[in-house]
Amino acid sequence: MNRDVCQVTVIHEGRLAEVRRKMPKAEDMAVQAGLYKLLGDPTRLRLLQALAMTEMCVCDLAALLDSTLSAVSHQLRLLRTSVLVRYRKEGKMVYYSLADARLASVLLEGQRFMAEKRR
Repeated sequence: MNRDVCQVTVIHEGRLAEVRRKMPKAEDMAVQAGLYKLLGDPTRLRLLQALAMTEMCVCDLAALLDSTLSAVSHQLRLLRTSVLVRYRKEGKMVYYSLADARLASVLLEGQRFMAEKRR
């Protein structure tokens, strides 16, 4: 017998009803999964980490990641269309920042979580 599966089938109706009541809608979970998918790319995660510290122009972000302007612009476009970052133009320069400060907290919690798991 498999040790990590219940040996008998018992449905705990009260617990099940409470979780069903509190569970987010499937559509909302799909949106959240999309956020995690974006955060699952190391390049995009590095960009967001940098932008959590300060506003940066595309040139600086490309230098930080040792990447091309084209590659960084592509990733930033994905983040921008997902409303995770915003940009502003100042003359010929384009500066990016996080669209919502709460994203910095999400990133920090992810770092803390992984740091604890490595111990």
